[in-house]
Amino acid sequence: MKRFCLLLILLTSSLLPACSTRALLEDVTVSTSVLRPTNAGETAIITYSLGQAAQVSVYLQAGDGTRYVLRDHEPRLASNEPYVLRFDGTAPTGDTLLLRRLLPTGAYTVVVEAQTAAGVTTSATQPLQIEGSDVPLPDIIDLVVAPETISPNADAIDDVAEITYRLPITATVDITVAQPDGSEPFALVANEEQAPILHREVWNGRTPDGRVLPDGTYTYTIRAQDQYGSIVQRQIPILIQGAGQPEATITYSYMAPQAILLSSVFTVTMRVKNTGKVPIRTYGPPSGYTYDTQQVFSSIDNSRYAAKSGGFWRIGVDWDANSGAGKRYPFRWALSPRPPDQWKIPFVEDLLMPGEEALIIGRIKVEQQETKMGFYVGLIQDGVGFFQDKTGRTIIRVGF
Repeated sequence: MKRFCLLLILLTSSLLPACSTRALLEDVTVSTSVLRPTNAGETAIITYSLGQAAQVSVYLQAGDGTRYVLRDHEPRLASNEPYVLRFDGTAPTGDTLLLRRLLPTGAYTVVVEAQTAAGVTTSATQPLQIEGSDVPLPDIIDLVVAPETISPNADAIDDVAEITYRLPITATVDITVAQPDGSEPFALVANEEQAPILHREVWNGRTPDGRVLPDGTYTYTIRAQDQYGSIVQRQIPILIQGAGQPEATITYSYMAPQAILLSSVFTVTMRVKNTGKVPIRTYGPPSGYTYDTQQVFSSIDNSRYAAKSGGFWRIGVDWDANSGAGKRYPFRWALSPRPPDQWKIPFVEDLLMPGEEALIIGRIKVEQQETKMGFYVGLIQDGVGFFQDKTGRTIIRVGF
């Protein structure tokens, strides 16, 4: 009798776990039967429980059989607490342009599927009606970049790309640039609300902190999201060629004679070397040109040498007592070792190539009634600034 009772107890104990084993997928619910998205935070809450570890997929199936996948074979552990998924009416599309969209009005079936590692699969469904969601989707129209190839080297020729596009509706825009080496894209515009008009952006081939990027093909991406969560994305390649930061150095300067009579001329001998990796554009009166102290570069030769855009460099001479507004370095010459008839564009502009050094002779006729004048040399990039400012200061004594 004791053996029988012991056997009965053991048998009963062995059966208890089997009786208490939970189903693979349980308690699939949707919090509402009708979802009306209005951008006020409406959601349908999908819940489910798992009795075993499984890969879970959740999708909405439209009446025409189209599937909108919310979760795709994502691993989940068995849990006594239900899993929760909040559905706001939008779903990924699998499209490369319209990444996510507000689903159109219609009747849908919410499907939750669970699959174990052994391949056992089960699913459950719930109905869901989406209403009032037929609103215009966001888009990025007429996306154009010009030029498609830029050379960000501060020569004012194709230094920047101008990107234009149009939005049909108000959207929140993000703009990123992906690098050729596959490193993390960097942001140019983040979370900016833009109106339904033509937009213009400019990219200078640099990172947001100003670093010049190396040559290569970059991917410029514009992503726009509407108030409902629909997302559209468009991309355009931009090629960088000849990128670099211009650099030049005054390697020598000398002024003589250092004692002259009023209305006499002294000579400034200067050497400038292109110490960078990109050509430097230059223009101006060529080496050998003579100024007088009543002149300024922008007034000579019918103003043909007035300051141009920031791509041009020159070497100039100034003096301590010069206080004329807008007349810093009034005497300027081209950075070219060649006569003007041999310039890249004869008599107009030339290039100082990387590693090339130019000897420039400047002459200044002193008409200023000062007995002692402190002259100095500097490099000028038009519209940008003065480099190696006040180099080689020399006192010129003037006799009357």
